[in-house]
Amino acid sequence: MYDILEKLAEFRREVRQFCEEKIAPHAAEIDEKQVFKPEVQALINSRGWWGCLIPKDYGGVGYSQAEYALVVEEVSRVCGSTGLTLAAHNSLGTFPIYAFGNEEQRRKYLPNACGKGDLIAFGLTEPEAGSDAGGTRSKAVKSGDHYIINGTKCWITSANPCTVAIATARTSNEGGVKGISSFILEKGMVGFSVGKKENKLGCRGSDTAYLHFDDLKLHESQRLGPEGQGFKQFMITLDGGRISIGAMALGLAQAALELASKYALRRKTFGKPISDYQAIQWKVADMAIQVEAARNLVYGAAYLKDAGKPMTKQSAMAKVYASEVANFCTYQAIQILGGDGYSAKYPAERYYRDMKLCEIGEGTSEVQRLVIAREVFKEVSSV
Repeated sequence: MYDILEKLAEFRREVRQFCEEKIAPHAAEIDEKQVFKPEVQALINSRGWWGCLIPKDYGGVGYSQAEYALVVEEVSRVCGSTGLTLAAHNSLGTFPIYAFGNEEQRRKYLPNACGKGDLIAFGLTEPEAGSDAGGTRSKAVKSGDHYIINGTKCWITSANPCTVAIATARTSNEGGVKGISSFILEKGMVGFSVGKKENKLGCRGSDTAYLHFDDLKLHESQRLGPEGQGFKQFMITLDGGRISIGAMALGLAQAALELASKYALRRKTFGKPISDYQAIQWKVADMAIQVEAARNLVYGAAYLKDAGKPMTKQSAMAKVYASEVANFCTYQAIQILGGDGYSAKYPAERYYRDMKLCEIGEGTSEVQRLVIAREVFKEVSSV
């Protein structure tokens, strides 16, 4: 992965400078007030980052998966809430429309999503279908050339500020995953409503709420791909999304490592910097080792996706490991900062709260381990 990271070194310096100068000054307020700031949305838009993965023909910037992961990492390094909003919009919002939509759908939705930052939400999780996404209960009943959709989606990122949402619903009575289809829904459609914004532990500036569909009448042209392909589409989408969540976790872990290291060099006890004490040195060393390992997993998975190679196992590994590294590093940062780490005087406590999403969103660490084990068993059985 060193070749990839070396090639991206100058790009990283440019992205980091922008994030530190333009986005970082908003981070504390975004967290404290739990707001999605239009100013930050405009800043992201000025770089074209709402369309990271989409070709220029549709209004995007056409980044590789590795370049996109770097952007998510660096944005998350300064603001987890903004990193999550960015990752969800690109990986879960624009990608499935580009990957599975027809030309008319691409032309209709992608230019505004990429060029104006019109956010797209991704509706998979339901009150009774979280880790078991195949348990989807929302229904779409065909009526002529329309569908009548009823159901509820929960924990939906950007539910309130989005202009479009992609959601799954059952289009047949067939059990399991085969009867699930996906649809593109627009804000303002009769029967499409959004619930109250959730009050969360972390990523508080990234909007999260329920989506409700009550006799929502939708033309069949709003279906995304063929009937019965929704679950398959979303699993492909999540494979890539896990790389972005791994990158988000990596950014938070890197931020914690840097903050703790700088603090240790400045903070003195008993007449010398705490960086002189072995207890602190070992914490910093363990943080650095794990961050480096996580970076290799994240960009290794990105490389496979860019190369068009299977990466289900690698993306799950990157996501679960990077998120648990973020847990470790943000915890250790608070320990190193002591009382300062427990207060809002420093962002360590914000990093700690923001990272928890990475162990839950887009498949919990427990689910990732099931995915990894399944892929390992497939590999072994085929030898």
